[in-house]
Amino acid sequence: MATIGMKELAKQLNLSTATISKALRDSYDISEETKQRVLKLAKKLNYIPNAHASSLRAKKSKTLAMVIPEVADSYFAQSINGVEAVAQAAGFHVLVYLTHEQYEKEKSILKELLNGRVDGVLISVTSQSKDVSHINELKDAGIPIVFFDRVFENIGNGEVITDDFNAAYLLTQHLINQHCKSIAFLSFSNSLSINMLRLNGYKSALQDNGFNMEKKNLLACLNQEDENKVLIEKHLHRKNRPDGIIASVEKLITPLYLACQAAKLSIPEDIKIAAFSNLANAAILAPPITTITQPAFEMGKTAASLLIKAIKGQTIDADEQKIVLPSKLEIRKSSSGASF
Repeated sequence: MATIGMKELAKQLNLSTATISKALRDSYDISEETKQRVLKLAKKLNYIPNAHASSLRAKKSKTLAMVIPEVADSYFAQSINGVEAVAQAAGFHVLVYLTHEQYEKEKSILKELLNGRVDGVLISVTSQSKDVSHINELKDAGIPIVFFDRVFENIGNGEVITDDFNAAYLLTQHLINQHCKSIAFLSFSNSLSINMLRLNGYKSALQDNGFNMEKKNLLACLNQEDENKVLIEKHLHRKNRPDGIIASVEKLITPLYLACQAAKLSIPEDIKIAAFSNLANAAILAPPITTITQPAFEMGKTAASLLIKAIKGQTIDADEQKIVLPSKLEIRKSSSGASF
């Protein structure tokens, strides 16, 4: 007879695997009726729990895993500090894992975390991530997961994000107010919801101001700085080049500045630039760059607090399952020509 797992119980009862796991552990936040339904089917199907995995989970490691694309990005560096501030206060250690924007690396890391090394996982997924089966494996094992910044919706125990649509709208509107007539958008992923929200915010601002959204102004960038510099420079040499550019992620700022320099375009006189970035030195670039700054430290703190709450088996309220924190527009010389 094939082994029956929590996934099969969840499917037949139309419940989540997390609910099945809690019911089997007699968790206080699962109703008695649901517990009895789960136990009755488990008995009928001769469900046998994974004793090894259960014993590993019973021995709390007091350790959180933080799975992120990189640390060179200022946003992620600041979010680590936020996570550690909460974790240390609660008596937890933090292990940081880097995926380097590689989906296969992300899968490998999450598979390794099934061994009981950590009590819960904070994750910001890679720009290549599409399939969620590796994340569902963690859920099936009863390991709490909280997403932040780059998320898969309605999968984990909670999400902490910023309002990327409105932030991109605000950034685009600012360039329009600075008399830009042709605004390009540099994207970094075709699959991440965060990129699509920023792209849609950009498109919406154009539409609301009577601009046509031109496909030639959408540039899909890569994960290599040198290649992106070449792509952007080529874009700047085309006929009817843009007079404004939005970089949707921080890593595109350096190749963007280098491409403008190579194309002999002066910022902001010839072209105005703005970006999503938490760079500490944004104000001292030449010229200082206009940015949408995310509350990275606060996002890390909030995500860690949610995860620890889930680990302790406490109820996560409906308004906590998706937390949206505001970003801030910082106007500097790269887009306005004025000093701030």
